[in-house]
Amino acid sequence: MKAYPFPVMPASALSVGVDLIEVSRIARAVERWGERFLRRVYTANEIALCDGRVPELAVRFAGKEAISKALGTGLVGIDWTEMEILADFRGKPIVRLHGRARNRAEELGLHRWAISLTHTKEHAMAMVVAGGA
Repeated sequence: MKAYPFPVMPASALSVGVDLIEVSRIARAVERWGERFLRRVYTANEIALCDGRVPELAVRFAGKEAISKALGTGLVGIDWTEMEILADFRGKPIVRLHGRARNRAEELGLHRWAISLTHTKEHAMAMVVAGGA
């Protein structure tokens, strides 16, 4: 039995997700909930990478929202920490999926992920494109 009642796309399909949020929303969550919020939404690697920089946390939050849209699930059945946005040796953002998020991507034939992140003082935005082999 599959975890999601959504149709499976052919491996040749592309899937896109985009999200825009206010940086202040994440700042308020960090202020109010602190470590509890950080551990619920971000992996230990992401927390270390962002080093408390709220715009970096915000843009990764937007990235996770964009990934969940590309997976076609929103956050139904997927935990925040099952989607991870790190950086390669040059600083380019990369997507790593774990657990149910990875399973959903495999069901859809989505094996290649590209993500773009940007932010200002006020807003953070992410766009993700995923495709088959």
